[in-house]
Amino acid sequence: MERGPRGVAGNAENRRCETESTRTFPLRTFPYASAGSAPLAGIPLAAGVPREDNRRTPTMSGSSRRSFLKATTAGVVSLHALPRVLAAAPAPDSIPPHTPMSVSGVHGYASAHGVAAGDTLGFHTSADVPVQVSLVRLGREIDDPAGDTVVHDAGSLPARVQPIHPGSYVHVGTPIAQAPPALTLECWVRPWSLARLAGLVTQEDKQSDDGFALGIGKDGYVGLFLGNGAGPDEAVVHRTATGVVRKGEWHHVVGRWDGRHKEVWVDGLRIARWEFAGPLRVGTHPLRLGAMGDLGRALRFLDGDLAQCGIHGRALSDDEIRARHADGGRTTPSGPGLLGAWGFPEERGSRIGDASPHGRHGTVVNHGTWMVGGPSFHRDVPRFGGGSLYATRDRGHSLRLASDDLYDCRWEETFRWKVPAGTRPGLHVARLRFERDGKPRQYDITFIVRKARRAAKAPLLLVCSTNTWRAYNGAPFGVWPDSLHAVVGTDGLPNAAGSPPAYCFYRRHAGGQGTYQVGLRMPFPVASPYVLYGGPTRYSHLMRAERFLHVWLEGEGYRFDVVADDDLHRDPDLLRGYRAVVLNGHSEYWSLPMLAGLDRYLAGGGNLAVFSGNSLFWRVSFNGDGSVLECRKVDAPGEQMLPHERGEAWHSHDRLRGGMLRECGHPGWNYTGLETLGWNNQGNPRNFGPYVVTHSDHPLFRSPEDTGLRDGDRFGTLPDGTTLANGHEMDIRLSTLRAMQEQPDPKGASVPPDPAGIEPLANGILPWKEGGAAFDFYFRPIRPKTDQGGEMIWWKRPGGGQVFNAGCIASGWAVHADPRLQTLVRNVLHRFGVERG
Repeated sequence: MERGPRGVAGNAENRRCETESTRTFPLRTFPYASAGSAPLAGIPLAAGVPREDNRRTPTMSGSSRRSFLKATTAGVVSLHALPRVLAAAPAPDSIPPHTPMSVSGVHGYASAHGVAAGDTLGFHTSADVPVQVSLVRLGREIDDPAGDTVVHDAGSLPARVQPIHPGSYVHVGTPIAQAPPALTLECWVRPWSLARLAGLVTQEDKQSDDGFALGIGKDGYVGLFLGNGAGPDEAVVHRTATGVVRKGEWHHVVGRWDGRHKEVWVDGLRIARWEFAGPLRVGTHPLRLGAMGDLGRALRFLDGDLAQCGIHGRALSDDEIRARHADGGRTTPSGPGLLGAWGFPEERGSRIGDASPHGRHGTVVNHGTWMVGGPSFHRDVPRFGGGSLYATRDRGHSLRLASDDLYDCRWEETFRWKVPAGTRPGLHVARLRFERDGKPRQYDITFIVRKARRAAKAPLLLVCSTNTWRAYNGAPFGVWPDSLHAVVGTDGLPNAAGSPPAYCFYRRHAGGQGTYQVGLRMPFPVASPYVLYGGPTRYSHLMRAERFLHVWLEGEGYRFDVVADDDLHRDPDLLRGYRAVVLNGHSEYWSLPMLAGLDRYLAGGGNLAVFSGNSLFWRVSFNGDGSVLECRKVDAPGEQMLPHERGEAWHSHDRLRGGMLRECGHPGWNYTGLETLGWNNQGNPRNFGPYVVTHSDHPLFRSPEDTGLRDGDRFGTLPDGTTLANGHEMDIRLSTLRAMQEQPDPKGASVPPDPAGIEPLANGILPWKEGGAAFDFYFRPIRPKTDQGGEMIWWKRPGGGQVFNAGCIASGWAVHADPRLQTLVRNVLHRFGVERG
């Protein structure tokens, strides 16, 4: 057990490595794509590494408060325990003093998903061993690094671990400077976890005898500390019994001192009372909401929702406290003697306004999560016809905090590459080679090289599904196995020692909060070219899945450009001028600007080829500088909020409804012609199936090349008959979904008819008896009566443009393997006006 707010007992487990640090860093913002300042390639940025006090924290029992205060929590991975570590120099993009955590292993990310030929891209790495760095264009051998082309040798980098600083809270720049004669601290809190101590409203430091703190601890006690500058603990630190606050429920928590007694009130009831005659010494510590302090640094972060925080320089009366509880968190603290009040009406951004006359405005550190409603908000809103919930009075406001919130590593740039202007567009990696346990290892940082800014456009544009790569990035600091390939599920790689942040759009935060956003200034090893999603099948659905079509197009002599999803988000009109646009792999997560750009392109007569499944399914948005990706998933597998929490589905970035695009007024079928059916067991080779020709009289099968396929023929297979094409996730027509539906439509909803002009080409076969999960249009489970897989269509859109949709994630893999499917795709590209050469 460790001391809590001034000795309040709590669980020592805080999942944070606490190391000595006295630097103070200014807050900052800058665009995700900005290169920033950087050293020369290969030149380390070094600074002294202070040692950590790793003594075990004693319990309150049998130790003096002074000895207790001087002890610190033992970290899991300490900076000084790592070999040949050079700490990062202070960066211009840092935060207020914050408990650091160092992560063992080799990790890195680029300053953007891509870079134009002729421009410069920066890389940010942390490594506990020396590494050799090369910039590599991926070659035509999918699974052999020897076939890649080294385009730049960046030399060697020494071992250098750069710490991360997880945990969100509100840092208030102007603390209480003069002790009032009486004091009331209040807030509303909905804990997500009660596993350890966490601050609510605090101005204190573990190493000091002055300040004040209201906090909650293990199993739901409330602690109240009022410092007198001397102690002893029995006079200044008090806590209630456990069970006073409960996980998942809103509570109004108050700490009151009238000059003689201190009390804790919860939900309008006085829970505990102790004598404290003062004097109150407030100290000079930072004022924090949702965290505490130690050695001047933030720690003990709240896993919970925080609302209507207030500090009163007087003792509120019993009736006032009861009235504040009865108010249900609808109004911000007010009245005489108000020293600070934070109601969180902003619902976006990092600035927190103070409603008191003292201007104690705050800054959200590590983002937190907005748009989750206040204490009086009933989140169980209708799925259909819910309208806008932002302006309703009872919705209220709060800020969701997490002890593992991290959206920007804030690592120093360790090397950079100025891309030669003539570099061919395509998928690249920064390849870090090193040794671990005497064995060679490799870590790849994926990035895209776009065409030079003034270069002519190629006939084809391939949009890389980088939003999906990020969505599945379940363990940014994951440990790569002792092999070239890694089989990675929705939780990502096995996490590094010390449990650094590990969450994504398929994995909740450690405290149980649903993941509504992920950061782009983070490592994303799931985008490595050697990540598999189905071990025995050697199937992939992220970057490696897209490689197959890239390699085939290059081998056939087709010229193409590449961009990332967020390139299209920033510039929706970049599609203009291309003869055809290709969606490839797992193009699942789309923003409204991306859709608007695609819609304008098609309306102008553009051509779209889709070699993807589960396409255009979830809506996403980006924050102002493009560094944070938001997605509010509900009502479908992978959901990060339960149906009764649907009121949290509105985005903070644009305050519009989130979830499935089809339920946000922007259905994917409006652009691609198909909607999602479900998925197979991608690890079972028998659960994949071929395409079967249904309309061989269509010109695409005959002109300009004859595929040789006839109705009933199977294709999308390897020469030995192994089936590839229909696997993992697949899409079908709305009419097919409707025919497979087993329950009536929900009240107020109906399945739309097929858009006019769709011509079926082939039907996918998927042996459902071998596994998988299928769903109707409303994502209710169904049991297919046939082996219905993805559908292949040609569509002349009534609103303009032409679409070829292969309907499966694995279709690009099949194109790479099957000559008959290759002939069909060449015919499609010919119809689009795209020729080889």
